[in-house]
Amino acid sequence: MLTDRAEAGSRLAERLEGYRNERPIVLALPRGGVPVAAPIARRLDSPLDVLVARKVGAPNDPEYGLGAVVEDGTVLWDERRVRSAGYGPGDLAVAVDRELRTARARAERFRGGRPLPDLADRTVVLVDDGIATGVTVRASLRSVRTHTPRTVIVAAGVAPPVTVRTLERDADRVVVLEQPRRFFAVGEFYRHFEPVTDDLVVDLLARARADRSP
Repeated sequence: MLTDRAEAGSRLAERLEGYRNERPIVLALPRGGVPVAAPIARRLDSPLDVLVARKVGAPNDPEYGLGAVVEDGTVLWDERRVRSAGYGPGDLAVAVDRELRTARARAERFRGGRPLPDLADRTVVLVDDGIATGVTVRASLRSVRTHTPRTVIVAAGVAPPVTVRTLERDADRVVVLEQPRRFFAVGEFYRHFEPVTDDLVVDLLARARADRSP
């Protein structure tokens, strides 16, 4: 059990200490990844920013994730789920458009109109509080790779082993604190798992920028 997202971030920061001299960029998946990423960015003396991705749910059951879309328009499908649900890509266009608009609106709010930092030839640490199926993180990895970073590391508090193995095919390294075989939801592995608000995300990002200001 992890106490809270701050503890997860501190423990991950210890595991990632060796990357400090590479001046990595820490990208959090909001909202839950931001309180985890903040201690990592502080420990590594790195800039903290966000990459916004959204789950794409089934038209008749939005909670049943079929894929994910990233703010830059990158889309990744869980092909097995899409086939088993009986949908074709055309059936999901409305859901993709809705989630893409939401992702872009949140990115605008969280970054205040600033562009994504330049990731070319940089070490990038992609952070979330926990990972279930991994499709959202995999979509985010695909998006990050288009910026030609040198190294991409995924860091999270908790994920099942099967998801970790899948992510290891896409990332250069995956660092996950807890890997329970019986996995139902991220929140069950945190003693305190309060909802993260947009205001808290904005505040944490602002504090991170202020800490790095000369």
